[in-house]
Amino acid sequence: MRAFSTLLVAASIFTAGPAFAQSMANMPGMSHAATQAKTGHGTGVITAIDPKTAKLTIQHGPIPAVSWPAMTMAFKANPPTLLRGLHVGQRIGFDVKVQGASAEVTSVRPQ
Repeated sequence: MRAFSTLLVAASIFTAGPAFAQSMANMPGMSHAATQAKTGHGTGVITAIDPKTAKLTIQHGPIPAVSWPAMTMAFKANPPTLLRGLHVGQRIGFDVKVQGASAEVTSVRPQ
């Protein structure tokens, strides 16, 4: 009987999973759009460059298109070749792609 109960619970979780996910997608603020990439443009000053990890740290102003206030943060450079010719203290314009908790710089323009 105990094995049957465990099997029944496991089966109901397995079959309810997709329905639960779909119901969450239909709730306000819980759509698949939250995982879609957003893009924006920013300006700032480079505060660190790490070629080994292809990371670029930028102290930037607000980026309204991705709902960000001014802050300093590290971005993955995609492609890593974007880091070539850049230096700490340089003022830049840049494009950013944000998806979930992941953010990457996709282009850089010296200013």
